[in-house]
Amino acid sequence: MHPLDIFLPAAGFGERLRPATNHLPKPLLPILGTPIIEGILNKLTAVCDGKIGINLHWKADLLRAWAAAAPWQDRIVFFPEDPILGTGGALKNAASLLSRRPFIVHNSDILLEIDFSRLIEEHLSSGNIATLVCHRLPHLSNVVIDANGQVLDVENPGASRPDPSRVADKVAYTGIAAYSPEILSFLPAGVSHATVAWIAASKAGRRVRAMDVTGAYWNDVGDPATYARGVLDALRERGETVYLSPASRCGRLEIDGYVVLESSSEVRDGSRLRNCILLPGAVASGSHENRIIGPDYVISLSESDMQPSLHAAEKKRVPLSDPLFARHFGIHAATERGSTPAPDSPLWSDAILVGLGGSDRRYFRVQHDRRTAVLMECHPEDPDFERHLAYTGFFARHTVPVPALFWADKANKRALFEDLGDASLYAYLKLPHDDQSIEQVYRSVLRSLVTIHGRATDHVHECPLLAARIFDYDYFRWETTYFLDRFVAGLCKLEVENRAALDEGLHRLAQRADAEPKGVIHRDFQCQNIMIHAGVPRIIDYQGARMAPPAYDIASILWDPYYRLDDRVRERLLAYYLGEMHAHRRPTFDETTFLESLVACRLQRHMQALGAYGFLAEVKGKKYFLKHVPEALKLLKEDVAEARQAYPELARVIALL
Repeated sequence: MHPLDIFLPAAGFGERLRPATNHLPKPLLPILGTPIIEGILNKLTAVCDGKIGINLHWKADLLRAWAAAAPWQDRIVFFPEDPILGTGGALKNAASLLSRRPFIVHNSDILLEIDFSRLIEEHLSSGNIATLVCHRLPHLSNVVIDANGQVLDVENPGASRPDPSRVADKVAYTGIAAYSPEILSFLPAGVSHATVAWIAASKAGRRVRAMDVTGAYWNDVGDPATYARGVLDALRERGETVYLSPASRCGRLEIDGYVVLESSSEVRDGSRLRNCILLPGAVASGSHENRIIGPDYVISLSESDMQPSLHAAEKKRVPLSDPLFARHFGIHAATERGSTPAPDSPLWSDAILVGLGGSDRRYFRVQHDRRTAVLMECHPEDPDFERHLAYTGFFARHTVPVPALFWADKANKRALFEDLGDASLYAYLKLPHDDQSIEQVYRSVLRSLVTIHGRATDHVHECPLLAARIFDYDYFRWETTYFLDRFVAGLCKLEVENRAALDEGLHRLAQRADAEPKGVIHRDFQCQNIMIHAGVPRIIDYQGARMAPPAYDIASILWDPYYRLDDRVRERLLAYYLGEMHAHRRPTFDETTFLESLVACRLQRHMQALGAYGFLAEVKGKKYFLKHVPEALKLLKEDVAEARQAYPELARVIALL
């Protein structure tokens, strides 16, 4: 903990965010239930032990009310302004607090992910009077620096607008800085901008240095689009597409895309929301798309505005005259001419990144004249591309509900698929549903699984790529080694003492699973790979399908770490699956053999899932998978409790996790 005070400028009108800021000052706009200013203080108070100064003007009473209930209420000191004094005048006005010792200034409309301890340590050890957190964004870079990062000038102070006629090394100020109290002596009384002090101190020979954090997440919440992006970035950081505040009210509704319901918002029965954020006090009914909805207003945004930053950054334009798109979108004339339309032609479309999963593939939604499709782009070395196309055709022929394949460009490993929307079963289960509705959806999902395990298995000879893809002993052992390497050793940092005894048990487990009768399985049949499209479950991400014991898929969906089913519901669903398999596979389906294989498949599946979570979190940096670890580990411990006598060393290791 560092001995610094904190100052948060919070007096502004937030004019570009009206009408939202007619109800709430910008610092109190929520990001998944947490006001922006509170999220900032959660980070800063973790490293600074001092007082918290906040200036006030617009909606001051609401900020005071928030502070009275905040965990830092005893540390907060208010500095009212009338009129507003500017970024420099605000510091001068708070001199009674800020003249005591070093302090951090963090604009209360900035979202920044950096190591604040590093900023503090650099400031305190450098002798700087000001350490400005900066990054290189050419369209905002107006702070001129020398080779040592010393600030020499600021172009168009307060506007963050570079002078294109001037050639110099320039960076953009993020809105965050660490100061020594002497900076206040370089500010005039009254209204001023903080840049006045930077330049004056620099000309006086003091160290005013830029600290470069290029690449760190940064968002200046200045207008509805940047606010929406901040909300959706936070949602994506959690690996989610839906957020419902516990204090929101939600009737029966249909969703697609990103949906956020903040505290005290309400959605009426029969509504449909797609890419919508409901702010406190909002009431929505009917159909809404690409909107921020408030108590008495609606702000309409574009499809690309209602996307997380990563998705917006990867947005691109595609020519619909490309043969991959032309037939589906009816662009026949342009295709026949063989010419590429001008970039501003309506024969181009935005392609917007979709999906949140663990894959390295890229999926883009392409839209034209109310028709949509999903473009899949694979790496040149992607081994599953050919399989994906072959499996799609095979499954579709045998009534497995997969997305239709419209067209493929095999040379460039691209394909165009039917758009099933963005509402997975995982997202559907975030909404309030009665138990009967949930069970009915799962029954529909299981009917699709029976089609895979039954009809597809009967005809697998028609798909040689799938028929030859055997989930055998070696693959089962790969799964458990993956678990040991990526989860036990990698994530949990646990060293296995008796590896030989453990390997012997895992060898017998793999033999047990491999001995079971094999049919076509999906292999990753969990609720994030099932889309709810027009109320009907459809299956995606099936390119990993293999010949394996069907109990593996049942373990995946009925013992799913992403959504824990009630034990009684699971028992009924398992009985339903068994009944459907008897009806469709009699006399070849052996229920006794299936049930005997189920515990082994559950052990394998949950170890594989935990290995994947470790890999995705530690290697791929997708930390949101970590939140599923507790449930997956709980399921694994339940599995091993049933098989403790058969695998005692595995039970001992799992008990240590």
